[in-house]
Amino acid sequence: MTRVGFFPHNNSLWVLRHRGILERSLPDVEWVDLRSLPAGDRPAPTQGLPSLHGDHLFDGGYDFIGTGSTPPVTAQARGHDIVYVAISGPRVDNGRLVALPGSGIASPADLAGKRVALGHGSWQTTLLLLALDQAGLTWHDIEPVDAGNEGARLLLDGKVDAWTGSYPALAEVESETRPVTLIETAGLFSHRSLWFTRRDFAVRHRDVLAAIVGALQESDAWIRANPREAAALFAADDGADLDAWEHALRGRPFGLLPVSDDFVAEQQRAADLLHANGLLDRKITVADAVLPDLADLVTRA
Repeated sequence: MTRVGFFPHNNSLWVLRHRGILERSLPDVEWVDLRSLPAGDRPAPTQGLPSLHGDHLFDGGYDFIGTGSTPPVTAQARGHDIVYVAISGPRVDNGRLVALPGSGIASPADLAGKRVALGHGSWQTTLLLLALDQAGLTWHDIEPVDAGNEGARLLLDGKVDAWTGSYPALAEVESETRPVTLIETAGLFSHRSLWFTRRDFAVRHRDVLAAIVGALQESDAWIRANPREAAALFAADDGADLDAWEHALRGRPFGLLPVSDDFVAEQQRAADLLHANGLLDRKITVADAVLPDLADLVTRA
């Protein structure tokens, strides 16, 4: 039996879970909702990174997972022998760093001493850290607030000074005000979806990986052709506005790509910054998590 972890933040796996495509080739697949698993220790955002996604690959939680850019870096730093399977195209339109009009905050350089909300441990940590580094600031120059899914409301209520926002939640802010963009994601990093597994699983179950990747490619093609129908699968879960979800999905790339040298270099830069700012206990080499022959598997799919 193969266990596949899924949650709404990886749009591709969420839709695949609800459409029955993978079951045609893997009828005994078991779907594991990440939100149902024990959360484990969650360090303060000034002290470290949560490692939920990587840890459960190695404690029997699941065999395959998709996330954003930060969790696999965290997993490697925890000593987990992960392997990247595939990446998405850039998702630079998915979100950005914003503040409220009239706040006096116009750029990342103005964030010194400010409270900044983010979903800590997600791609938002990487975005914020890269923005701070570009402005000559460090993680310790701000007060990071681990906001989970409440960042939009915290910003609108004035409880934080800035937010690393993403759609569809960013649409809530845009419907009430005209947020000030402090920095776009484009130009900082590519903000891709990533899919990864354990090395032993990648080596021993190549046919299963091929089935999963092929099913994801088919499902992603359906999302591109039917964005509103796909949006309904998310709106039904979280009660968010259907139009907002459709807007979010239309702005994201779908389809799996092989791991590229540019992506590895980008991940390495992020990993080095996370370590330098005290969020990772040790340095890692991102290339250690790449099996070059998996590129052929993704290309064939």
